[in-house]
Amino acid sequence: MGPAAERPAVPRCPLLLLLLLTNFVPSFGKETLRTTAVQFEPNMGYVDFIHLNILERKVLNNSEVSVQYLCSKPCIINLEAVASSEFRTGVPVYRRRWKDEKNLYVSRTRQVHLKFPSIMVYRDDYILRNSIIVHSVILYAWISHKSVTSYDTEQNEDYQDAIAKNYTFLEAVPPFERPFKDHKVCLQWGADYLWMLQANRIPQCPHESDGVQILNFIYASSGEKTGIVKKFEQFENRELETVRQHQIDYPMFTVSIWLYLLRNCEKDLCGILYFIDPKEMYSTPAIFLNEEGYVHIQMHLMRGDDLAVKTSFSLPLKQWFRLDLSFKGGQIEVSSVGKNLKRHHRQSFIFREDFYYDDTAGYFVLGGSGYVNGIEAFFGPVKYYRLNVLETEQISNTLHDKETVEQIELYYERCMDIQEIVNEYRHIVKQGEKVQRNRYCENYYLKLIHKYGEKSKCDAFMWGKELREKYHTLFKLLKETDFSAPDVLQDGSDTVLEVGQSIFEKVSKGLSSTDGLSNMGSSVSLLVESSCCGYHKASYFLAVIFETGLGVSVDRTKGLLYSLVGAQGNERLAVMNLGYKHYQGINNYPLDLELSYAYYSNIAIKTSLDQHTIKGEQAFVETIRLMDDELLKAQTKENGDVFMWLKHEATRGNAAAQQRLAQMLFWGQQGVAKNPEAAVEWYAKGAIETEDPVLIYDYAIVLFKGQGVKKNTKLALELMKKAAAKGLPQAVNGLGWYYHNFKRDYRKAAEHWLVAEELGNPDASYNLGVLYLDGIYPGVPGRNQTVAAHYFYKAAQGGHIEGTLRCSLYYITGNMEDFPRDPEKAVIWAKHIAEKNGYLGHVIRKALNAYLELSWHEALLHYILAAETGIEVSQSNLAHICEERPDLARKYLATDCVWRYYNFSVSQVNAPSFAYLKMGDFYYYGYQNQSKDLELSMRMYAQAALEGDSQGFFNLALVIEEGNSIPSYILDHLEIDQALHSSSMSLLQELYYRCWNNSNQESISPCSLALLYFYMRVFWNNILQSTLIYFMGTFLLSILVAFAVQYFQSLSAHNSPGARAESSSDELYSSGSSNEDATRLIQQDESTFSNDLAQQESNPQNPLVTS
Repeated sequence: MGPAAERPAVPRCPLLLLLLLTNFVPSFGKETLRTTAVQFEPNMGYVDFIHLNILERKVLNNSEVSVQYLCSKPCIINLEAVASSEFRTGVPVYRRRWKDEKNLYVSRTRQVHLKFPSIMVYRDDYILRNSIIVHSVILYAWISHKSVTSYDTEQNEDYQDAIAKNYTFLEAVPPFERPFKDHKVCLQWGADYLWMLQANRIPQCPHESDGVQILNFIYASSGEKTGIVKKFEQFENRELETVRQHQIDYPMFTVSIWLYLLRNCEKDLCGILYFIDPKEMYSTPAIFLNEEGYVHIQMHLMRGDDLAVKTSFSLPLKQWFRLDLSFKGGQIEVSSVGKNLKRHHRQSFIFREDFYYDDTAGYFVLGGSGYVNGIEAFFGPVKYYRLNVLETEQISNTLHDKETVEQIELYYERCMDIQEIVNEYRHIVKQGEKVQRNRYCENYYLKLIHKYGEKSKCDAFMWGKELREKYHTLFKLLKETDFSAPDVLQDGSDTVLEVGQSIFEKVSKGLSSTDGLSNMGSSVSLLVESSCCGYHKASYFLAVIFETGLGVSVDRTKGLLYSLVGAQGNERLAVMNLGYKHYQGINNYPLDLELSYAYYSNIAIKTSLDQHTIKGEQAFVETIRLMDDELLKAQTKENGDVFMWLKHEATRGNAAAQQRLAQMLFWGQQGVAKNPEAAVEWYAKGAIETEDPVLIYDYAIVLFKGQGVKKNTKLALELMKKAAAKGLPQAVNGLGWYYHNFKRDYRKAAEHWLVAEELGNPDASYNLGVLYLDGIYPGVPGRNQTVAAHYFYKAAQGGHIEGTLRCSLYYITGNMEDFPRDPEKAVIWAKHIAEKNGYLGHVIRKALNAYLELSWHEALLHYILAAETGIEVSQSNLAHICEERPDLARKYLATDCVWRYYNFSVSQVNAPSFAYLKMGDFYYYGYQNQSKDLELSMRMYAQAALEGDSQGFFNLALVIEEGNSIPSYILDHLEIDQALHSSSMSLLQELYYRCWNNSNQESISPCSLALLYFYMRVFWNNILQSTLIYFMGTFLLSILVAFAVQYFQSLSAHNSPGARAESSSDELYSSGSSNEDATRLIQQDESTFSNDLAQQESNPQNPLVTS
């Protein structure tokens, strides 16, 4: 619980002074460079200027540049080209100057042919061996009022101190794209042939450019307060960085944005692209869309205040267009072009002051943020030229994924038809009802007929046969729909949305029935119509169906289309699906952490809001694995044994049972349907009867908020004080919340929160942070974001949702000193909160209930829906179902379910060890079409071992037993010292010991048996290989033979020599045979044991994961 007070958007001034177009001197058109001299009067006070115009901005030999200049005094015109390469920067490669002392106050134009060193403009050949890779070339031009009489002497005019100056960039040509130089020399055939053999072996290295692709992939902006955050660093190239710093007070940059706009801003301004400085203020540029569809452009001026203008043209709806904006000093040029790159509109604005612009001191936002809502649109590619002003024709920013772009257009065209049919049909039915009521007088019987009789419908179609056949399922459903309800429903939905919901519920019910997935083909068209009616649960269904091939063929393009449409329509699961795919970079989605964060942060914010709202189809997100029999047995319903036992104990006054029962009913846990009213009864009963502080606190909270019971602030305060007196930390925090929200007594609030924070309550930490952020902490003047961030981080460490969200924002923006920019960490934190969303929990609960009821089709459907959002427990559970019912998976899924979702599972941060073991076995033995990969297998086993699973160590030991070696980096990962365990036997001992150490040491386990067997083998090998043992054995055998001979000789004196000798010989021979047989038997038993173990390890029917 925390105070709702959070700082709203803080612009520099309210709505940032929108200036009218009449206050400016507009320049409608491109500035032209004149090719003829124009005479000016000397007394008009014109200043010197110099302009550069290059037709082809590439580093080519004999490139032609047109220099236009005007001198008010005798002057010297200077040209200098400065190049930068990988090893050197700021190297002058061309210089030229000339004097002009006669043509004063006359605009002159001079054509100059640039000539660069051959190693910059030509490709390597037999003579030119060392061409260089040029990163950037800047052509400077300036005018100095030096003494023209000293023109022939060496002068070091400073560009920065020039009277007039200008510069332009030249594009470096990669070495392989350069022409060969004509040396006017004929080579011998042998020399020419040898050179051609190695001519194309020079690699083409990337070079730093001022052109940055902010966005490459389509982004679905839902109009929420979330968007893509981009931060730019200083150039590594010193020359480019010098130019950037010089442009802070005279900005020169270009932005090009592709858009598919669905509707204009609903209120005030909506964000397109804007810059936020370290003080969390808007800076240059800030581009918004207003309610009329005009572009609102805001700039921060050098003198410190802000000015804004708006275009005279509005942006088109439901068609792709490109918005180009270029900024040069105090001039702005705005253009819009269509898909065919033909210009639709163009407008220029000229300010009397220059803008302040530093794109490294803050961050860019594309779409929405905490300060402004984003536009409702699809963003296409976005290109940003940091140091260049380009014309529309010069901008290189094209629509890449033309197929998806066209699919979006076709989708909304089709949906316009469907929405028009629904609205027209409803209008006709309502008109018919109105005519019927006018014909008859109202009476009691007519009311009953209207209430319980057949609903009004339209049988006389005004639509053509072709249209009726195209949408026959829609017309059939419209006949069954009751249109007697008002236009706007209680939840704010319109009639079209209601029709879409009806279609979806009908399809969902059919798919969840027995053999429901076999009807997927006929259900797709209905889901499309439901999606078009704005019910975007259907959009997400379609996205999953086409991406996974659920009952249909896999279609990646349609899967992407409906994912984007669903996300734009704010369907939570669709948004999470896109966030997960961009986070992992899978299924042809590019890896883009900033884009992933934009989606995940959207749902994370909703998760915080959803938890304060008990309405809707929500359930607590529980981690229940289908392999965990104990947890499955604990699942219950209102008539289940577990629930009935808890109810019995709660009735007897057991506080723990009352608390658990109330939680299950309030949040919908363990399979129990959500019932806040029933939960409140148990909270009240426990608070009154048992005096349990937790139950007293919970009851006070629901009384404060009026959740499941009428609000009663007086009773809630009494209960909260009572629970706090018992030392409950969250109750102490609750008192602070009361004084903050109800009494506005920030001193008392802070006192209670400090006490609760010392007791370890994360809510109190967050609330203290809010006081510092809002600048209302008692005794501390002003806002202190650093201290606030410290408290937010402490709250996040305790699992606080809003605190975690704040910290993820700090990590993505990098605007806080103690939070260096880390997009990956920002995504992980936002993802963690998003995965607690109650609507997602509802889908997971439906899947689990279906599994427990053996409703396989419904379980498969809903586990796929949850798994595609990136929920690890759903991914591993779905893989388990596909293993349990392979016939179902093969029949309805076009993708390999087991491989796909175990693979997804091990890519997660919180993957379970058994998933690593599964993937390790798949790589070890090879899985269906997947080839074997021993190294990947060992990596999976090692990861399972690091998770504390003894099976991982056991499997690694068996890999060594088979004669394989473990790579050194895996051993380092396991923190096994290779110097101490250089031999296989030493490494085996360490692995078996760790296996035993991580298993249950109180009982006999496979690891303990393996370790015992290892020690027995070592002992036996030491016995067999010991020289001392051989010597002692030989000595004892010699003594035994000597005694035997002496004994037989003593017997020969009393018996006949022949018979006794023969008998003795036979006995001696027999004794020797027995010893040999015994030795052979021992060796055979050992060999048989080893062979059995080897056979068990190599038998594919007995997986390596089973020890």
